[in-house]
Amino acid sequence: MSDITLTYAVLAAVVVLFISNRIPVEIVALGAALALYATGVLDLGQSLAGFADPAVLFVGSLFVVSEGLDASGVTTAAGQALAAWAGDRPALLFVAVLLFVAVLAALITPNGAVAALVPMVVLMATRVGRPPSEQLIPLAYAGSAGAMLTLTGSPVNVLVSEASAGAHTGTFGYFEFALVGVPLVLGVVLISRLLGSLLLPVRSPERLPPDLGNHSETLSEQYLPDELLLAHHEVGESLFTRSSGVAEVVIAPRSALIGRRAFPGMATESGELVVLALQRAGEDLGPGESALKAGDVLLLQGTWDALSSNIESDPNVRVVDPPQLIRRQAVRMGPGSRRALAVLGAMVILLASGAVPAVIAAMLGAIAMVLLRVLNTEQAYRAISWTTVILIAGMIPLATAIKQTGAADKIASTLVEALGSAGPHALLIGLFVITAVFGQLISNTATALIVIPVAVAAAGEFHISPRPVLMSVAVAAAASFLTPVATPANMIVMGPGGYRFGDYWRLGLPMMLLFFLVAVFLVPVIWAF
Repeated sequence: MSDITLTYAVLAAVVVLFISNRIPVEIVALGAALALYATGVLDLGQSLAGFADPAVLFVGSLFVVSEGLDASGVTTAAGQALAAWAGDRPALLFVAVLLFVAVLAALITPNGAVAALVPMVVLMATRVGRPPSEQLIPLAYAGSAGAMLTLTGSPVNVLVSEASAGAHTGTFGYFEFALVGVPLVLGVVLISRLLGSLLLPVRSPERLPPDLGNHSETLSEQYLPDELLLAHHEVGESLFTRSSGVAEVVIAPRSALIGRRAFPGMATESGELVVLALQRAGEDLGPGESALKAGDVLLLQGTWDALSSNIESDPNVRVVDPPQLIRRQAVRMGPGSRRALAVLGAMVILLASGAVPAVIAAMLGAIAMVLLRVLNTEQAYRAISWTTVILIAGMIPLATAIKQTGAADKIASTLVEALGSAGPHALLIGLFVITAVFGQLISNTATALIVIPVAVAAAGEFHISPRPVLMSVAVAAAASFLTPVATPANMIVMGPGGYRFGDYWRLGLPMMLLFFLVAVFLVPVIWAF
């Protein structure tokens, strides 16, 4: 059996397994790399080369930078400022939020931007009397459009830029994507504003995210802590500051703490937290000592790091609201926010100027987030979407095999023969349809890795520059609007919006048409054939 046939067989198996969704995508990707090695299509180095590819390191580093901005309260503070500016003007607020998520997605990817803003958007929609279902799908779609504003907006952007460099036509500049990204973002906002309320369902989620913006006042009213005690422990006028905060914990059943004596003002065993108040069945237990029972609630105060490290993994208590969630909502521009912004600014300058390779700029940004103590090492590891990283690393060998064995050339020749003399615009249409269709069923990153070698080979068959073809593929890959499984951002809004599988295509079809027009007709105007 020839290498081309074996590559086709592996490709077909990957697509089927992706669509069936019965095996985790990262296992499928790793299995594809191993299959190519086992069949002799690739040698060992080529089969494992994806894990050393700059695109993998670049994407992983971006997750860390994104988490630094989110964990330090930068994204929440910006969202709150936006809501305060728009006031009680729902239409203006809706447009402003979509533009904001697009810009944020350009810096920290759509998934991070949408995840950071979903709680705020749900709460804002509730406050102005609008169903969250009218707001959240447009939020996800605006994030996908925003990914086309910069090189860092999406892993696909990085992949097409590398492919352009591999075809000896140079990389795409950091802001070069904005030439199509800006029209896409404005089009998404316009379509969402005009058609969103007509095409989207009116539903509310089963469970709303907690509104912790006024959490300090809520806790003060519930516990009525002694003012002298608060002053003694330097809590001050607010229970939440940039350096410290409070959290509620419930004594768990069979907890080792049951029967122990506790009182307001005492320090915990670690010495890092202070008990501000105790309640049982909603009643304050007073200033004296009390023997703890299952179900008792303690209000604990300490630094944000101490709260997270002492209570979030303690099996003896159950946390009511995680300290990290409280900090992100209740503290505007929390600890490390200025350092996080400085790191982001420096990274963007390095990326835009081309002073260092893109992967080096991103890695420096991730390292700086840890060294400057915006994040600790554990938070940095947790921030990385290992599914995405492994997916890209595992699929790169398949892309290599498609190109190296001549499979890409054969597919491209077939595509060119089918299109006949229709011209390069017909090629863009064909590639858009292939990319967009697969992008609704499997990861758009995986789709891009499969289509990119074919696109470069087809451009060679047509004797045209690969740059417009690759940019068109990037736009098509971003047009993942018809199903909730098309992108993680679509999945993120599904629960909070109360959506069903069939709710996405109604607004998704007009969005798809917009991206089609840009990919087929605007892209060649900017990047000539």
